Amino acid sequence: MLLVLLFQLSCSQKSKIDTSIAQKEGSNLTIPALFERTGDLSQATEWAKTKEKVKELNEKLDKDANDVKTRLQIAMIYLSEARITGEHPYYYPAILKILDGILYLNPNNFEATTFKASVKMSQHQFSEARDLAEMARGINPNNAYVYGVLVDANVELGDYKKAVEMSDKMQNLKPSLEAYSRVSYLREIYGDYKGSIQAMKMAVEAGLPGSEPYCWSKNTLGQLYETTGKLADAENEYKGILAIRPSYAFAMRGQARVLKAQKQYEKALVVLEKAAKIMPEFSFHEEMAEIFALQGNKEKAMKKFEDVAKMLDEDAKSGHAVDLELCKLYTKMEQLDNAKKYGLIELQKRPKNIDVNHAMAVVAFKMNDFKKAKEYITVALSTGSKNPELLNDAGKIDRTLANNSLGYEPIIVVGK
Repeated sequence: MLLVLLFQLSCSQKSKIDTSIAQKEGSNLTIPALFERTGDLSQATEWAKTKEKVKELNEKLDKDANDVKTRLQIAMIYLSEARITGEHPYYYPAILKILDGILYLNPNNFEATTFKASVKMSQHQFSEARDLAEMARGINPNNAYVYGVLVDANVELGDYKKAVEMSDKMQNLKPSLEAYSRVSYLREIYGDYKGSIQAMKMAVEAGLPGSEPYCWSKNTLGQLYETTGKLADAENEYKGILAIRPSYAFAMRGQARVLKAQKQYEKALVVLEKAAKIMPEFSFHEEMAEIFALQGNKEKAMKKFEDVAKMLDEDAKSGHAVDLELCKLYTKMEQLDNAKKYGLIELQKRPKNIDVNHAMAVVAFKMNDFKKAKEYITVALSTGSKNPELLNDAGKIDRTLANNSLGYEPIIVVGK
């Protein structure tokens, strides 16, 4: 779970550079256009205000191309739009262009460095994100935002102890929706679902009702309820989001998952189709494929899985690393050689990450490499995670080893 930070930074820095720089490097400082919304998202109340604000900010840059504060404001708006619309292949490169322009004008700009780290996180460029965030921390060690990026980067790189340390510093600097949500995620990683739910409730309470971060927090709370088998509570969270933000597609996906769990497959597909029309999110189509498979329609499932692969390939072209997603996808498609290929690419980059090791354990198990499966699943269990899918897969591997290998030793499940 990646958490893109959206709370306000102090945008007080403004470069005092000769205007000739902007004239000489015009192409470097050009602001990419705002991506035009379509469908239900174009009817959202904030869209007209967003367009007007971006127009106003661009007019300010026409008068002073070196206005760093204005460039940062546009970058923040684009970050928000990326989350709302799901148009990541357009927005992330666009935001990076804006930020690189700022860093050209002012190489030590804290906000631009931190935002760039945040975008790199969203693109799954985790090592680069961590390095940029550490650079930003060196510029300003007393801002909560940068510690949020460092929590996320260290989680993804499998340094969970460091992530907890960064989370504690963030919490001490500024208790907030963003800080509480990270506490929640870390508690989940360490197997404390009760504490995770408690912290995510605090995140929801700290949010502005109707805002994207507030809806994201409620949606994540719904997912925690799903994971712990509290489907009615999950459904209430999703309904609550859609009552105040009807176009929030991720809440629709949540509703569809609840319907899937209840084996109401046709209703789930209708909801997912609606979500997919709002936002080009690959996971909506992946959910559809899984439902087709549950219905016994293997041909339709494979066709939809192939559509997902194409979407991920398009994301990859924009700089988004999707090797883990492809590993999991090809595992579902039973294309295990491909699954292993992409999984090993990801494992080389982050060998201690529990999600990567879980994915590789499943691939190795399906390929009858039980020794490797045990190695991977042992790492995946190392934090004491109580994720039901993880524990289920660990159980399968454990039973198979017991039945098929000499010198069997049970897999140790931390905290169990």
